[in-house]
Amino acid sequence: MAKTKTAFFCQNCGTQYPKWIGQCSSCKQWNTIVEEVVQKEDKKAWKSGSTSTKKASAPLRISEISNEKELRLDTQDQEFNRVLGGGIVPGSLILLGGEPGIGKSTLLLQIALKLAYKTLYVSGEESQKQIKMRADRIHPNSENCFILTETKTQNIFQQIGALEPDLVVIDSIQTLHTDYIESAAGSISQIRECTAELIKFAKESSTPVILVGHITKDGTIAGPKILEHMVDTVLQFEGDRNYVYRILRSLKNRFGSTAELGIYEMQGSGLREVNNPSEVLISKNDQDLSGTAIAATVEGMRPLLIEIQALVSTAVYGTPQRSATGFNAKRLNMLLAVLEKRAGFKLAAKDVFLNITGGISVDDPAIDLAVLAAILSSNADIPIEKGVCFAAEVGLAGEIRPVQRVDQRILEAEKLGFIQIYVSKSNKIGLKNTSIQIQLVSKIEDVVTSLF
Repeated sequence: MAKTKTAFFCQNCGTQYPKWIGQCSSCKQWNTIVEEVVQKEDKKAWKSGSTSTKKASAPLRISEISNEKELRLDTQDQEFNRVLGGGIVPGSLILLGGEPGIGKSTLLLQIALKLAYKTLYVSGEESQKQIKMRADRIHPNSENCFILTETKTQNIFQQIGALEPDLVVIDSIQTLHTDYIESAAGSISQIRECTAELIKFAKESSTPVILVGHITKDGTIAGPKILEHMVDTVLQFEGDRNYVYRILRSLKNRFGSTAELGIYEMQGSGLREVNNPSEVLISKNDQDLSGTAIAATVEGMRPLLIEIQALVSTAVYGTPQRSATGFNAKRLNMLLAVLEKRAGFKLAAKDVFLNITGGISVDDPAIDLAVLAAILSSNADIPIEKGVCFAAEVGLAGEIRPVQRVDQRILEAEKLGFIQIYVSKSNKIGLKNTSIQIQLVSKIEDVVTSLF
């Protein structure tokens, strides 16, 4: 009998050590080093005999490699397809992470029920009756979705071999365990080995696999960092439980862009695709309120119009407060310094609160001008006229800088009925015969004079 081999792994970052130490030298965390058994059997193929019959691949000239477009599986979900780059690529491994209860299982079960392909949904966290209750609420009738409650990979591969599905969903990778590793389910060794077996299966059979991954309190996917390197696509499902909207982002994608995003609305019957998020993110308030401005931003290939709210009030305590929700707080301080230095507004002794409605976070610098307009509107208590939006970056010298893809932003604003948009004078605008009025500005003073 082979001697049992053990190694020490950091449960936070996955770094391996030959012996126990108190602090991980990689992530600097204390008391995270745990001993795990790493002895494996010789045979560990997902299908017996597959390693012996498979021929070794030969090198090819790059000119000899076919570059035909890969056929993708249509998920019947436009938002999911957009984030993936057009659908699921056969043989790919997709990792979906998110907060507990945010809707990861609901999203994947909804896709599995809508698909016209044979799908195997493997759950290690819920019983078949629990999944059936959710399925009846989402999509009652489906003949192509099969439910399996199992956590042992060897048994899962037996059922896959008998069913031969077109798509496999694993919920979740932290609950799986394999006989080739003797450590507990969810440990570093088990996650890495189970993922390796699923990758081997996906690549050899050209069957796509979707994994659900737990995340830590820091928002990163639990388990070793190598897990994200092993898979083809890493998706993040995020949102605030106090809001009904959920955002699907791509952190890594070998088959498409990582700049795309999908927006869903959580309802009692599942997740509804939001095809026009601008109408959702802008409040339908008929009253003229100060401190509100509309910004034209771009997420991936999709232009969005978002509402920015600001509140400026006299500081009660000695130190004024600066608070931002959905916006970088350091950039807010920078914009306030520019406003005071270049435009002469004394805001150093006032509290400034900023919020992007809808519970989303935006990093696009093109919303700088809208942020300043909302702050100035609240400070003067003068509402900005309805039908006015902004799309420009603000520099440290107080200049209005151009932004990319300004034509798409202008067309989106025009489509939603806006009558005026402020952009930089340096922007090259190729649009003609537009009904929206384009205001070209070069300094903050020009915006202040025009608005107030």
